Amino acid sequence: MRDVTSLYEEFGEERLPPGQRETERFPVLSKSGVPSPDMDDWQFTVTGAVEDELSLSWEEFRDLPSETQRQDFHCVTGWSRFDNEFAGVTFPEIAERAGVRDDAEHVMFAALDDYTTNLPLEECDRPEVLFAYELDGEPLPSDHGGPLRVVTPHRYAYKGAKWVDSVAFLTEPERGYWEKRGYSNTANPWNEERYSSM
Repeated sequence: MRDVTSLYEEFGEERLPPGQRETERFPVLSKSGVPSPDMDDWQFTVTGAVEDELSLSWEEFRDLPSETQRQDFHCVTGWSRFDNEFAGVTFPEIAERAGVRDDAEHVMFAALDDYTTNLPLEECDRPEVLFAYELDGEPLPSDHGGPLRVVTPHRYAYKGAKWVDSVAFLTEPERGYWEKRGYSNTANPWNEERYSSM
């Protein structure tokens, strides 16, 4: 298992970001209801500024190299949960398989409930950004984004799309669902970047 709970040292002095409270609970927040995908038809796609667009079935995705990480999880609403054990596929693994082009600068994640969220490529292309399908040794519960969600321990959790099924590599920035509605585009918890200054 890779322990990345010291990640905060890159961004701030305290493990618990300012304005956050630690909880052992794992509250469920989403923009709408929980989708119920047919896993026989489920596809994970990678498109945009890549050499090889990908389309993977659930079985093909699960066959990709994976790892387990101990991560912290920070919600923009003010709570943090420490020492979560997520298992899945790292973002760099997906990026390498797709062959990201030199002109790619940004990433848009999209999900089964039509949720979208964005990050600069440099903020995604790090091993702590994980396409997770297990939590604490069990399949990721559907209300927490199962079968697959993104986790971004260095950003507020709305940057980690639940029920993710596609990634697009972009040559110009675009904003996702909450970013268009006033949430921070950068979402750094240690700077309390909760809402846009625009």
